Amino acid sequence: MANTSTNGRRLASALLLLLAVLALGLIPNASAEPAPAPPACGSESLGGCHDRSEALKLKVVAIAAILVTSMIGVGLPLFSRGVPALKPDRNLFVIVKAFASGVILATGYMHVMPDSFDDLRSECLPEVPWRKFPFTTFVAMLSALITLMVDSYAMAYYKKINAKIDGDGGDANGQAKEAVAVLEHGGTDAHAHGGAGGAVDGEKAQLLRHRVVAQVLELGIVVHSVVIGLSLGASDNPCTIRPLIAALCFHQMFEGMGLGGCILQAEFGLSVKLIMAFFFSATTPFGIALGIGLSNVYSDSSPAALIVEGLLNASSAGLLNYMALVDLLAADFLGPRLQADMKLQTWSYVAVLFGAGFMSLMAKWA
Repeated sequence: MANTSTNGRRLASALLLLLAVLALGLIPNASAEPAPAPPACGSESLGGCHDRSEALKLKVVAIAAILVTSMIGVGLPLFSRGVPALKPDRNLFVIVKAFASGVILATGYMHVMPDSFDDLRSECLPEVPWRKFPFTTFVAMLSALITLMVDSYAMAYYKKINAKIDGDGGDANGQAKEAVAVLEHGGTDAHAHGGAGGAVDGEKAQLLRHRVVAQVLELGIVVHSVVIGLSLGASDNPCTIRPLIAALCFHQMFEGMGLGGCILQAEFGLSVKLIMAFFFSATTPFGIALGIGLSNVYSDSSPAALIVEGLLNASSAGLLNYMALVDLLAADFLGPRLQADMKLQTWSYVAVLFGAGFMSLMAKWA
């Protein structure tokens, strides 16, 4: 009882500290200049901070900086096997993963969903239907349900194939054997394990789930990364781009840590790990480069761009929120390991709060 009370006080203290940090970070500066008026619909603001050549230099810096920080973020968990304290069976790995899960949760709620609200409720869009119906939450809800369907059907499909292979040897199922072998071993040693074992046991089912989670999570992150990269690349406002570069570097690094932890648990082969890490690292720089190329014809305040970006962000928000709550946080906190260790569970909650709090504070800039 005393131990539970101590854990409760520790969690309450962490929560109060987090709220204090957020309050200090969000207090407006009285001496700050008033925010500039929004640009005209379909055009770029031509205020004093509009400088295309300076903006282009900053965009090139952004591509390099975000690429490097993204690679560091997603690579840290993948190379942590060489550090004994960060192996998946150690308590520190559980705490670090909880922190990263909090980052992903806040990314969906504090970064992606508000962006979608801003886009789909913009004054540049007709009041009917865009400001008469909550499209952001509707699309996010559908996205979460579709993610659940993908999660469920993918697990059922691979279990069914695996069970069929186990009970039905022979060459007729060669392609199915290879598909399951690739899924289970990340493209390595595909034939050595084709017909091994009986029914799918708990450990194999858990591994399959980790693989599905990693792939679906990357899909949601990649969609959002392309959208924010496109917006930055199309902007010619250096005053907006400068703080955004630093914020996006931190954003991508910690988001990459969350994704890297999921890829590590999925135990893919080296080639699959490298491909997934590359796609995560390259999507935001690719979006920036695409925005630079389309800057003459693309405006992030045009009605078409607002609708497309808003719907994509809403879809990404629903996916990320579902994955963070169901496949990451609930799977860990309601699992046997944390349920059997109250101290580890308390420290994991503290890590989640700090991860979510830090990413929430970053929403002030990006």
